[in-house]
Amino acid sequence: MTATESMDPEPMDPELSKLYDDFATENLNPLWTQLGDLMPMAPTSKAVPFVWKWSTLYPLAQRAGDLVPVGRGGERRAIALANPGLGGVPYVTPTLWAAIQYLGPKETAPEHRHSQNAFRFVVEGEGVWTVVNGDPVAMRRGDFLLTPGWNFHGHHNETDQPMAWIDGLDIPFVHYTDTGFFEFGSDGVTDESTPDLSRSERLWVHPGLRPLVGLDRKTSSPIACYRWAHTDRALNEQLALEDEGYAATPEPGHAAIRYTNPTTGGDVMPTIRAEFHRLRAGAHTRRRRDVGSVVFQVFEGEGRFHLGDKSHDVTKGDMIVVPSWTEWSLETDNGVDLFAFSDAPIVERLHFNRTIISEGA
Repeated sequence: MTATESMDPEPMDPELSKLYDDFATENLNPLWTQLGDLMPMAPTSKAVPFVWKWSTLYPLAQRAGDLVPVGRGGERRAIALANPGLGGVPYVTPTLWAAIQYLGPKETAPEHRHSQNAFRFVVEGEGVWTVVNGDPVAMRRGDFLLTPGWNFHGHHNETDQPMAWIDGLDIPFVHYTDTGFFEFGSDGVTDESTPDLSRSERLWVHPGLRPLVGLDRKTSSPIACYRWAHTDRALNEQLALEDEGYAATPEPGHAAIRYTNPTTGGDVMPTIRAEFHRLRAGAHTRRRRDVGSVVFQVFEGEGRFHLGDKSHDVTKGDMIVVPSWTEWSLETDNGVDLFAFSDAPIVERLHFNRTIISEGA
């Protein structure tokens, strides 16, 4: 027997081969031939860790602003982040969608609504109002704005300057579960006024105080916008208390807050968790793995993300995806602020959550 012949696989039993052919004919698939793919020893996401640079994203959005109109048909000038591991679909992870949206001077994005839950986070700029169910909400740097599922919403820019922000939605999750609906609304926006504060903020955003209207538990937060001034103050106070010797931070030099629904104390929306993290100069996080995926955007400063066995220097505006069960950590020499959103509410509600934390950056 030659070396080549000795390497040839043994021929399959004709009856077994016929069995597999009959399985295929009847649209059946035997578990024993694919157990490793269906039930791996640990999560093995097709999504890969990746960094999108703001210095690349924003100029591309500007070019789209020059060439692509906004209005009925296109609806939004939003450019989705397509994870390189997901075969070209416009998803940042298997459950999350993220995009940079760009609105030119005096432009209006018409109203619509959909089942998918959405938010906006503003890394720079102001002058746009998003109108959610008729309530105009100013968008400014550092603000985190909600558009829960099935709320009519549109945007209008009242300035002579363009503005860009990031959108986050649960589009992939809704797509895979076949639960999505969409409906057109007004061709413009239903309220073109430009108040400093939305009606929802005037009613709900008072520390420790809850109005006696709407005492039921709401699926999504009734707060339309979480303002940067409150976020910044909370993070500063955590670090100040740490300096005074009090246990106020999740780890040394690392302040963090979670945006919450005041009617439940839980996450702002049923499928998306949102947080903000601040690392002081010289700080680092511990290495960790989490079931579920998270997306970060650098709001200010610079740092170094360790994603698996690779490291990436990141700065203002850069967007970073950490797929499920990817080991990651972050360190900074001069300080860094980051916005983060994840699919943690889905994972936790299904009791699939698991985390491993290790010492060291």
